[in-house]
Amino acid sequence: MLDCDAYLRNTKKAITLRRTRANKITMALVNILHMKVGDGESSYASNSVVQETGIQTGIQKVIPFLKRSIKGVINNDVFNDCFTVADLGCASGTNALLVSSNIIDVVHEVCQENNLKVPQFQVCLNDLFGNDFNTIFKLLPEYYANLKRNKGERFGPCFVSAVPGSFYDRIFPDQSVHFVHSGFSLNWLSQVPQGLENNGTNIYMSKTSPSNVYEEYGKQWHTDFTKFLQMRSEEIVHGGSMVLTFPARSIVDPTSEDGSALMELLGQSLVDMLKEGLVQESDINSFNIPAYIPCDDQVRNVIKHEGSFSLENMSHFKVNWDPYDTDYINMKDSHELSQIHGENTSKVMRAVLEPLLISHFGNSIIDELFKKLGKNAAEYLSKKKTRNFFVTILLTKK
Repeated sequence: MLDCDAYLRNTKKAITLRRTRANKITMALVNILHMKVGDGESSYASNSVVQETGIQTGIQKVIPFLKRSIKGVINNDVFNDCFTVADLGCASGTNALLVSSNIIDVVHEVCQENNLKVPQFQVCLNDLFGNDFNTIFKLLPEYYANLKRNKGERFGPCFVSAVPGSFYDRIFPDQSVHFVHSGFSLNWLSQVPQGLENNGTNIYMSKTSPSNVYEEYGKQWHTDFTKFLQMRSEEIVHGGSMVLTFPARSIVDPTSEDGSALMELLGQSLVDMLKEGLVQESDINSFNIPAYIPCDDQVRNVIKHEGSFSLENMSHFKVNWDPYDTDYINMKDSHELSQIHGENTSKVMRAVLEPLLISHFGNSIIDELFKKLGKNAAEYLSKKKTRNFFVTILLTKK
């Protein structure tokens, strides 16, 4: 006969255990969330072509609007002859300096077109404390040399510094920044949403997730994006601008193909390992990805209700899961090509998620997990070539 009291006690213990593990992830997130360090084969620096493409595409789409904003700031009477650029969530590798190069080019062009003096530049690179800033610093001699070679000895000077910390908190003094960029970072949440104990073996929002899971993820993103805008409104000068590029959904459904398919495949890979006895079910049940992919209406609504910024422009673009696959015509590839695309997709995901996964599951499963993800992604892509959907927005401080 079933002992109801014992059943309830065991159920409460299980829920408490899940919450405790989830809280540990939340508390440690600011320390463990970072891209894979170094410049090895599986590092972020070697597997960030998607981000590089997105950064370049995003900046190019808003340059006409950006020029107008920059001209207004430089013409401002209180401008102090030093243009401060902040890249939030800069990660590591060459992409970390890509944005500043683009913005310096735009500022230089605006000054030449309007007979204005080219200012000095302060470039502030921000990411969480575990970010591999050392890899970036090693690139600085060449970065400075290229600036002098391309702009001339009298250009600048330019000063690059690192400012570690969460961009959901204050990271700069009041009204000290002229331009803020964030690429592929605002999809990360400040913490794992609360109340996901009933998400089972799903590690993100899935078609089999209970409705409250969608609600909790959406609420956490709304809170975080609002906080992000509030913090930047205190740090950016009047008329200053932000260009933000991040993964988005093309439709409202949070389980859409471009919203959760890759995470579902990663979850499927973990379940495959569970069936083989390589991971424990309790470990999967207590793990949820601290990220969220919003739709356009959600983005617009938060910007409107927070009220500190004007939305000047919103544009979209798509990139294949495999960033080296530039064929955007064929929607179905051969078996051989699908295998290659699956492996490349897995490498991109590993560079982004490995530190987070190691913190929860340990290091021993990582190679096998991403091997399985490569196979699952290949099978998925053999039926339909899928693309990541991104949004770029330009905001101006009111």
